[in-house]
Amino acid sequence: MEQTEIDRIIEMAWEDRTPFEAIKIQFGLTETEVIALMRKQLKRSSFIMWRKRVNSGVSQKHLQKRNPEIDRFKSRMQKTISSNKISKR
Repeated sequence: MEQTEIDRIIEMAWEDRTPFEAIKIQFGLTETEVIALMRKQLKRSSFIMWRKRVNSGVSQKHLQKRNPEIDRFKSRMQKTISSNKISKR
């Protein structure tokens, strides 16, 4: 996997409204694989902070926990994604 793909997966994993299912669709990684990638790529303290956030209820990383009114996984601020890259502001 290229570094740009890894960076994009990490970015998507940090976004509260991007569910693991969206990462699975775009990159083919399961939740378990994303967790393993995050554990490997992040500092220990950053990984622990991310896991606490994902499991805190603030994050909507799991579609089952999501408000049914949210029918997208793209941030309003996010520009069009092409080739797994985000346009910079």
